[in-house]
Amino acid sequence: MHGAAGRPVFHGISETGLRRLVRGGGDGAVVEELLSAERSRRLLLLRALLDCTADRGHGHDGERPLSVRDAWDLLERAQVRAPEAVDGVLMAPGTGTWLSSALRLLRGAPRGDAAVRRVLGHLSALAAAGAAGARIRFSLWVPATGGIVSLPGLGCAVLAGAEERGAVRVTGDGERLRIGGPDGDVVVGPAWERRTPYWRPTRRLTLGRGDAAASLALEEHDPFRTFGGPTAPFTLSEQEAAAWQRVVDDAWELLDGEPEQTEAMRRGLRSITPVPRGERFRPYSSSSAEAFGAINASLPDEGPELAATLVHEFQHIKLGALMHLGPLVTPADKKSEQPELFHAPWRDDPRPLEGLLQGIYAFFGVTRFWRTHRHSADAPHGPLAHFEFALWRDAVWSALDSARGHERLTALGSRLLESLAQICAGWLTEPVPAEELRLAREATAGHRARWREHHLRPSAEAVYEAVRAWRRGERCPPAVRTAPSALRTDPDACFLDTAAVLARHRLTDPRGPWRETATASVRGAGPVDILLAGDARGPARRILTDQLRGDEPPVGSWAALGRATAGDPEHGRASAFLLGSPHWARSVRDTLLAEHGERPEPVALAAWLGGAGPAPVPAG
Repeated sequence: MHGAAGRPVFHGISETGLRRLVRGGGDGAVVEELLSAERSRRLLLLRALLDCTADRGHGHDGERPLSVRDAWDLLERAQVRAPEAVDGVLMAPGTGTWLSSALRLLRGAPRGDAAVRRVLGHLSALAAAGAAGARIRFSLWVPATGGIVSLPGLGCAVLAGAEERGAVRVTGDGERLRIGGPDGDVVVGPAWERRTPYWRPTRRLTLGRGDAAASLALEEHDPFRTFGGPTAPFTLSEQEAAAWQRVVDDAWELLDGEPEQTEAMRRGLRSITPVPRGERFRPYSSSSAEAFGAINASLPDEGPELAATLVHEFQHIKLGALMHLGPLVTPADKKSEQPELFHAPWRDDPRPLEGLLQGIYAFFGVTRFWRTHRHSADAPHGPLAHFEFALWRDAVWSALDSARGHERLTALGSRLLESLAQICAGWLTEPVPAEELRLAREATAGHRARWREHHLRPSAEAVYEAVRAWRRGERCPPAVRTAPSALRTDPDACFLDTAAVLARHRLTDPRGPWRETATASVRGAGPVDILLAGDARGPARRILTDQLRGDEPPVGSWAALGRATAGDPEHGRASAFLLGSPHWARSVRDTLLAEHGERPEPVALAAWLGGAGPAPVPAG
């Protein structure tokens, strides 16, 4: 579709840019194309918001007016004077999150709804920030929450005695802002970055050095920085802020070896929002398609961890923007009672096709990072880098194998997956040191087996057929190997990555006390997990045998038994079956106990289910 001048009415992306994106990459020029499309989308959403509020008049918070119309008019004035200042406010990640939240609230919300008024009031804060950046005169009522007035991109004012006020007047004279408070005004500017007891400026992190350096916000104040919200502001200590800059410097030095990627990040990254720190090797991070350029992340232990996190989330950011231009999958059939879900090797829960594709794209980037970094890592970090590369290349390949050729993929979705698969197939042949490769494959197999034990259920009829055959001393019926299993999401599934986390501890501190401390420091790690991580398979098998002959063995015990018997020629058939179909062993054993009070020897049952021969001890 084209306009009068022959230009496309809808945003698209160049073939060169698309070719790079579907290969998992994209340089600064590609990011600029995505940003241009995101800007148009953001303006359309803002226009839709204004249209939705046209018949609502001026909202009020208490006795103080918060006017959508006044805020819009001020934005227009500021844009005439300084378009770049207003563009910076409108393209801030939090603005995108706010817009999507506001439009969702407006759909069907009653006129005068208090929640809607509070969310719409944020437009006044954006307008004031834009007008301040444009250095124009203005006066506007702006929201205050708990005595805090947030001006996105600039900072926040702390007003003593204003905790009960819903809004305060902000006045600009072209150089300074005067933020009215009951116990005195807070005056800010013209240097917004100067911190005072009543003004907390937005901190900035530097990416790189010299002329190529860029900066991004270390976001503490924007109410919509956490993709939900609104969220109350918080303040990092000086030591915490300095720690963020140090780890960003370390991460950027590692990433700087890939100029195309770092240039894309320089142009595309806008902010990092710190979130509470997690345990080692389990960092938290997230991003949102509505907040282009924003990452929420916990402070990592080391630079390589943050580098991998930045790559991971920037992949999500790019793919989210691409999906705004064209869908990767067609909508699912809403008539289906059971949505189609998949195993994602990086998640505890089953994922829909859309989520699986997001994970594939993100971890493809992570694999590419470790593939490069493993050859330049110093000696203490080299084993971990090799392990991460081997782990994620297998995970991505497994997920690609599940998703490729799916009937719901669009032409763009198919092109993306086929392109990634072609590259990943080449990575599968690259050598990895034996120990790191073994640990990665064990972690991959362990995650898959535990996931299946939690989420898959064999048909009851096939289970009863197997139980009858076992009790008669017959061979296991073929249905065990051919009957389909149903997916029933287990909400209690958690920490399925424990084997990988323990492998990381082992590789980074092989002579350290991790075996003694892991039960306290690694969530989900029990004695069996630690024994298996240390290759003590015999003791692990003995504990598991006792558990599986008890009344209520922990879910995941059959998968763990598959690992404990791996590599033992005597139990090869049992191990292979348990790593592939632990849910069958769980269901058959539970039925034998519930219906007949029988507690079969676990390895013998697994070997029989795997086709080893007749049941070892015929019942009755």
